[in-house]
Amino acid sequence: MPLIKVQTSISKPESSQVEALLKNLSASLAKHLGKPESYVMTALESGLSMTFGGTFDPVCYIEVKSVGSMTPTQTKAMSQDFCQQVNQALGVPTNRTYIEFADAKGSMWGWNASTF
Repeated sequence: MPLIKVQTSISKPESSQVEALLKNLSASLAKHLGKPESYVMTALESGLSMTFGGTFDPVCYIEVKSVGSMTPTQTKAMSQDFCQQVNQALGVPTNRTYIEFADAKGSMWGWNASTF
């Protein structure tokens, strides 16, 4: 049910870097939300044409979606954590990363041929 999707202008990193980043983000998202990691999905799209502030310098956009509601305290902590992880793994500066947090109703999130 929780999803973290990373989109970046950085060229595709080595597969070992991608796997490490996605595994770390998965564990972190589960911990921040207090949900089982067995439900967490991660995704990385790299090499996208993106601008931020009118330049093509490295940039990143992250979507975090979850069934239920995220508190301001949770989103602030996740923003700090995920920006740092992406910065360390991909080199994208934290001030060139946007994160969108979205709560979803269980009936609007499908899984296993049903919904939550």
